[in-house]
Amino acid sequence: MSLMGNLLWIVLGGGIFVFFFYFLGGLVLCLTVVGIPFGIQCFKLAMLGLMPFGRRIVERPAATGCLATLMNIIWLLVGGLELAVLHLVFGLLLALTVVGLPFARQHAKLASLCLVPFGKTVQ
Repeated sequence: MSLMGNLLWIVLGGGIFVFFFYFLGGLVLCLTVVGIPFGIQCFKLAMLGLMPFGRRIVERPAATGCLATLMNIIWLLVGGLELAVLHLVFGLLLALTVVGLPFARQHAKLASLCLVPFGKTVQ
């Protein structure tokens, strides 16, 4: 079922666009030494944006220290809040139709990871 959902997500839910935008953002951020940790988080979002069905976001207990909190604050101030709002808007638009409800749920999953990506992993 997750394979079918992922294929429909790529074609109908905009998954291919989500993947390419996060992947290109990760590449640009990795061009600088300071942006590498943020670029890695963009790659994490890109992989979840390509195939979100059958995956879940879990908290890494070992990575919830002071550095992860500081990086999440920087991420949130620089662009994470805008990305989360964008995913929520797309999710709300998709939730207007019955067919779009599973895709809206995946956008909500991406929005939660966009807010605080440091200290979380995708399984």
